[in-house]
Amino acid sequence: MTGAGLLRLHDVAVSFGDVEAVRGVGYEVRAGEVVAVVGESGSGKTVTAMSLLGLLPPAAKVSGRAELAGRDLYAMPAAELRAVRGGAVGMVFQEPMSALNPVFTVGDQLVEAIRTHQPLAAPAARDRAIELLGLVGLPDPGERFRSYPHELSGGQLQRVVIAMAVANEPELLIADEPTTALDVTVQAEILELLRDLRARLGTAILLITHDMGVVADLADRVVVMHDGRVVEQGPVERIFTAPAEDYTRQLLGSVVSLSTAATSGLERAATTEVPAGPGHVAAAEHPAAASVPDVPAVAPLLRVTDLAVTYRGRFRALAVHAAAGVNLHVEPGEVLGLVGESGSGKSTVARAVTGLLAPTAGFVRIGDADITRARGRAAKALRRRIGVVFQDPLSSLNPRTTVGESVATPLRLHRAAPESEVDGRVAALLDAVRLSPALAGRYPHELSGGQRQRACIARALALRPDLLVADEPTSALDVTIQARVLDLLRELQHEFGFACLFISHDLAVIEQLADRVAVMHRGKVVEQGPAKEVLTAPAHAYTQRLLSAAPVADPEAQRRRREAWRRLR
Repeated sequence: MTGAGLLRLHDVAVSFGDVEAVRGVGYEVRAGEVVAVVGESGSGKTVTAMSLLGLLPPAAKVSGRAELAGRDLYAMPAAELRAVRGGAVGMVFQEPMSALNPVFTVGDQLVEAIRTHQPLAAPAARDRAIELLGLVGLPDPGERFRSYPHELSGGQLQRVVIAMAVANEPELLIADEPTTALDVTVQAEILELLRDLRARLGTAILLITHDMGVVADLADRVVVMHDGRVVEQGPVERIFTAPAEDYTRQLLGSVVSLSTAATSGLERAATTEVPAGPGHVAAAEHPAAASVPDVPAVAPLLRVTDLAVTYRGRFRALAVHAAAGVNLHVEPGEVLGLVGESGSGKSTVARAVTGLLAPTAGFVRIGDADITRARGRAAKALRRRIGVVFQDPLSSLNPRTTVGESVATPLRLHRAAPESEVDGRVAALLDAVRLSPALAGRYPHELSGGQRQRACIARALALRPDLLVADEPTSALDVTIQARVLDLLRELQHEFGFACLFISHDLAVIEQLADRVAVMHRGKVVEQGPAKEVLTAPAHAYTQRLLSAAPVADPEAQRRRREAWRRLR
């Protein structure tokens, strides 16, 4: 149930010099309500939220009114606003590691957040901090109190940040992309936590996100922003079923979501045991079970056989088995989707396939050649047959090198073209990925996220590889850009004919792109088969849990899936 208006924005505008980032923004958040503000990067949703707590840089000029329980946040003296920040209003930032100080324990930071706003002695604040860590569902909160941020997983860090945000029982919680970098199962747990906190504490939530599945799962009302303006707002069911504006329809139409067949299959799996289809195999539940048998229909381009990767612990620390007996294959022209949570071993397999990591045991063959044992010219020739697209395009491009020079690097390194032809080849590659050749002279920071990822794809295809390894290439992109990149990959795969090992934790993306799916859990392949069968009739309990945790952009369907996830968790 929601109550009276808690936060009201009237004609809010934010500018940076001559650039108007936000203009004429107005919306309301009622007590106990979840309002989702959605839109693409650059739409102004985060800038508006940061302006409420005075977190914009000094160059920003803010006008309008932002009333919290009748008090204008923009007119408050600095000392009063500091009391509101972390007191009446809590903030959950997108990247939890950057929101925490790496040199202090999470307990120390929680105690500081509590004592800044409450007159508690250190022992009482410590007890309250441990209580909060338990409240957000961290196991063994007393032990976690003494942990440093780098010792916790992404999901655990996000829970710590949420504990810090609700430490002083705020009236309003601002959550800026709180689940963007998280696996679907961790994301589902965080959304359940936010629902629980809202129910127990009566906290209103201003949710900033571009994930329409998260909106369908959590929000009561939706505010749609585009180009610094509010273009539409209303109840979540109405926005999803009958959007009034073209931009909202475009945004919803770009969402990559699991099909009706996949979601229906999952709901059946939550109540009945679904038999595996032909060629669809799940491993035994026992942790010592071998990887799923892998029988290719034709001679594979990529063959991974009994692959094991063990990271040795320092001193007396236990060794980590990142991959254990993995068997995979990718046939010529095929897309194999490799899915699983962070830590499941997906990226370890990718690094072994690309020759960036020497396995402890097993083989990786490209055609008839074993890349794990090739050296010198033989290894260089094999790597030429593999293109790689990484998750973060900004960090995978040299910031001091133009886009054209980055795309040209493989051509020059492998002497694949005379120097006189390199510029022409670069222009043709940029055109192939739907980028203007005029962008060749720009640096990475001068391009958008989608443009940078297209440049990375162009570089990966420069040598016309037989195999493309794509490691989470769309996870950091807005829904509209993600849809365009997926369409591009489909077109390029048809045009160039490469095979693809596509690694993702987003099952909707895998369903769109993959011919077959292999599911990894704790270093093992627990299930693999045709994409349609694995995603509609999951045979392994872990695959069922993974599917149930993936939100869909349909409030009614998402309510049913949430119940299925609760039964399977």
